[in-house]
Amino acid sequence: MKKVLILLFITKAIFAQNIAKTDTGSINGVKYRILFPENWKGKLVMYAHGYEFMGAKPSQSQNPEFPKRMTPFLERGFAVAASDYAFQGFALAQGVDDTEALRKYFIQNYGKPDSTFMVGHSMGGGITLAIMENFSQNYNAGMPLCPLSSRPYLQCRKEFDIYATFNGLFPNIVTSLKDIFDLSKPYQASDSRKMMARSMEIKKAIIAKDSTLGVAFAKRFDLKFDDLPFSLFFNENVLRDLARKTDGNPFDNTNTVYIGFPDNLLVNKVAERMSATSKPDIFNKYDRTGNIDKPILLMHTIYDQLIPVNYGVTNFENMVQLQGKNQFFTVKHTNGQGHCVFTAKQTGKAFDELRNWTKSGTKATAGFIE
Repeated sequence: MKKVLILLFITKAIFAQNIAKTDTGSINGVKYRILFPENWKGKLVMYAHGYEFMGAKPSQSQNPEFPKRMTPFLERGFAVAASDYAFQGFALAQGVDDTEALRKYFIQNYGKPDSTFMVGHSMGGGITLAIMENFSQNYNAGMPLCPLSSRPYLQCRKEFDIYATFNGLFPNIVTSLKDIFDLSKPYQASDSRKMMARSMEIKKAIIAKDSTLGVAFAKRFDLKFDDLPFSLFFNENVLRDLARKTDGNPFDNTNTVYIGFPDNLLVNKVAERMSATSKPDIFNKYDRTGNIDKPILLMHTIYDQLIPVNYGVTNFENMVQLQGKNQFFTVKHTNGQGHCVFTAKQTGKAFDELRNWTKSGTKATAGFIE
């Protein structure tokens, strides 16, 4: 489980690339980090990190492990520039704006790269797609990895629905939605160091209540049973964060009919219900469209406990199809069993295929990456 947390938003890397120069500072108060490899060839990867718990330290690009994690790009002669965004938590729109501000800074100080690629994991994958939908003129191509590629509201609504139905079937195990969206109580993010212990508590309570139903519930949300407690832990932090950022509850399930459970009628009778008390404006800026005009190679694990394949691939694929832009979209999948569980070799191979696509004009072939 601890390993899963480490891999939430950033790929694994095995060998650290020698760094010739590091540029760190802030733009409008937002920290950034730029890495230049010894063999820098005037090429640039703009990198967007994933969701970060409020109060988490250090920020992702400031982490001592960051250079190692960027090895697949650095060893190919690319500089890597990453913003830490103005705030933590759900920051998709802010991530787009801060990444673009950093790209402009790079050009002003180091000149225009001969090629620029946009890459990101998880929420950073969603930022990658938003940038390619809105600022593609500044990039050669994009590579979102296990991305938040559905419409952001729908992705976060899924987390709300998990809690609503879980609390109905398994009351008093995790925090109620009523308490999560109660703004009269001081905000306190969950301590990620306690994740394993809390997940074990949740798992034991589910088994004591009804292990068979627990397995079926997990399957309904494309989860392995062992990953259900962790997903609940993670989702509570996301929902608490959204409560503060929207000043209330942006979701409403008073009209929702839940299906896909062993007893759908029971679920709908007992599900926790809440009316919306705030507007979902946080999801509107850079909402997903599928309107792309540059190559995008999306890579996804075959199993993902935070962003299942239908949310990470299928929904966006359908948007691209509706826009008539299939010529710009290819999906690669791996046998990874978790969120963003890619090897450095897989990431490098996918990146090479994307680069070849941009050079040759021949679309990369969809399929499995060893």
